[in-house]
Amino acid sequence: MEVQRRQVANYMEQVMDACILAGRLMIANGSEMYRVEDTMRRIAQNAGIKHPVIFTTPTGIFVGLRDRPLTSLGTVTQRVLNIEKISRVNNLSREFAAGKIDFDQLYARLRDVDEGTPTFPLWLQCVGAAVASALLMIIFAGQYDWWDMPLSAVAGTAGYLVQYYLGRFTKVYFITQTVAALAVGLVAFYGVRLGLGHSIDNIMLGGVMPLVPGVALTTSIRDLLAGDLLSGIARGVEAILSAVAIGVGIAMIFRFLM
Repeated sequence: MEVQRRQVANYMEQVMDACILAGRLMIANGSEMYRVEDTMRRIAQNAGIKHPVIFTTPTGIFVGLRDRPLTSLGTVTQRVLNIEKISRVNNLSREFAAGKIDFDQLYARLRDVDEGTPTFPLWLQCVGAAVASALLMIIFAGQYDWWDMPLSAVAGTAGYLVQYYLGRFTKVYFITQTVAALAVGLVAFYGVRLGLGHSIDNIMLGGVMPLVPGVALTTSIRDLLAGDLLSGIARGVEAILSAVAIGVGIAMIFRFLM
């Protein structure tokens, strides 16, 4: 009898660990909180836990049982944007709910998502940043200034690269955004001085677009509308601080160089 109880307790702990792993993957890669809790609850209930207690925040995950004194805690130390991981975790939870995979396969594939999900190469990310900067410059500037498009693309790529490499050395998001925006401003300023562009305002406007926290702001609003006030406010403040950091970097160019 005692051995059976221990086996059940160990299985429950494994289920909670799988729920925390799935939740951490989704939160760390930009998912909304209601989607995170729905995925974790789906995994727990289909694994045999009838009444799971789940509470999520942008920095922590709590999973407990109503009828047993078992509680598990997970932390989220960094947050990036990777829709591929969110989609894979969501699909795995639905396959598990449909009986296509068992719990052991689910747990193993969740670990594979955490460790082995492929990402786009850096050169392709830079191409995306360049294209976004050039095209969004036209949209926001309201004029087809073809002469400024190449310099805006270069400025956006420079800012993205600075953010990418600086993010490896510091977890302070405010610093990376400020320095990246400063790099965009420097490229725009000296590019115009060398005659490679016309409007420094339009070039900066397009160059900072890859840095703008649009997804974070949208997720914040969706969390607030879904009733997740804590995560909505936290993510909204994070997005506002990111926008302030970009503004500080650009303001330094106007203050000291112009």
